[in-house]
Amino acid sequence: MNDTHNTSDTQHTSDTLGEESTLEQFQRVEKAEYDLTLFVTGASALSARAVADVRALCETYLHGCYQLHIVDIHQDPELVSSRGVLTSPTLFKDFPLPRRVVVGALSDTARVLSASTSRQWLPRT
Repeated sequence: MNDTHNTSDTQHTSDTLGEESTLEQFQRVEKAEYDLTLFVTGASALSARAVADVRALCETYLHGCYQLHIVDIHQDPELVSSRGVLTSPTLFKDFPLPRRVVVGALSDTARVLSASTSRQWLPRT
């Protein structure tokens, strides 16, 4: 299960090192495009709830300016290991910085926003 919600109209290209260029990073900040990864366990009820909670949070607070990658821990154990995921659900906010991780139930919006530095989640006005 790898679901990506991409609201940008442009594709991101990489330089020869596989990293985004400074210009691409700046463009992402200007668009307030958030990069999130949610790790879940298969098609369980808890996983479905976590996906629904994160999507609702994103649509409410990020107004469609995000990429959400959903990863089933059974389908991609190498990524799970490289990211240090110990349990699910686990939500990573990789961009914009600072990076944040929220582990466990994601239905408490105040807790998720607080743990993720709420100013970084709220859209720019």
